[in-house]
Amino acid sequence: MKKIIKKSLENSYTYNEFKMLVGNLLAENKATGHTQSEALTNYSLLNDRRMKRLDKTIQINATTIAEIKKINEPQTWLVLTEGWCGDAAQNLPVIHKIAAANKQINLQLVLRDDHEDLMNLFLTNGNQAIPKLILLDKQNNVLQTWGPRPSTATKMVADYIAKHGALDPEFKKDLQIWYNKNKGQNVQEDFVELIKNLEKKDA
Repeated sequence: MKKIIKKSLENSYTYNEFKMLVGNLLAENKATGHTQSEALTNYSLLNDRRMKRLDKTIQINATTIAEIKKINEPQTWLVLTEGWCGDAAQNLPVIHKIAAANKQINLQLVLRDDHEDLMNLFLTNGNQAIPKLILLDKQNNVLQTWGPRPSTATKMVADYIAKHGALDPEFKKDLQIWYNKNKGQNVQEDFVELIKNLEKKDA
């Protein structure tokens, strides 16, 4: 596992490098990933706009900042993602701002399709679901994972599948409405809980 993680980190992007990559591909009417289609390019274009808006509007609350500042040793937050992924577009700007609150945190992104060996180590219910964050210590040991959605959205998805058998366009629209109303608060709650759990392990 450590060899795969090391190789992935060597081919990773900063948050701004990832956004630049997506923008450069969109200029060629392309999306990230090994599969190309008009639909994926359109999703990427929508997500690019969404991320730019969220970068300007997302606010990290004092509780989150206080908890994140307790991290006193280097960590790497390695995220598997793609430019066409709607959940990634909603969550990455929040994660980026949380990570920026502490210089000990190094946020790095990799493309799922280019790192299938890494993705397959961190499946969600057997699926290559993204975004998937892998929290690493300074020796690249895995401390915790998060994703592909905030806890409330995860429950919404599970409840809908239990009732209807699968997700449909109507649910996906409702999920986007939830994201817009929540404004990244649930992601922050999840990360506060994640850091507190790490503190308990260290105690």
